[in-house]
Amino acid sequence: MSKIRSTNTKPEILLRKELWKLGFRYRLHSPKLKGKPDIVLSKYKTVIFIDGDFWHGYNWAEKKTTIKANRQYWIDKIERNIERDKENNAWLLSHGYHVLRFWEHQVQKNLTGCVKKIVTQIIKTNY
Repeated sequence: MSKIRSTNTKPEILLRKELWKLGFRYRLHSPKLKGKPDIVLSKYKTVIFIDGDFWHGYNWAEKKTTIKANRQYWIDKIERNIERDKENNAWLLSHGYHVLRFWEHQVQKNLTGCVKKIVTQIIKTNY
């Protein structure tokens, strides 16, 4: 468990490098915002989360049945993470932020598509 990172994960760094190359400047893990978004584009009032597939419940209905060890603990923990993500999204939206969430596998397999989605969101909402 000590090897599991919550910040500066490989998908997060990949996405940050691409945004930096395109000239976007950002803040990381802002404690002022609920949920401490991975990337905050303050100029565009946009926040980006890169969610770990396991920790945030990707394909949860199917994966939940495969958990064997300490089953109830992990089910409760991941379902609470999913609920917290929804609460954080609602709070950020109510405060005027645009929220983008990507799964870690999306960033790793389709980095260009994720960056295009971010740029499209920024163009759509700010011009």
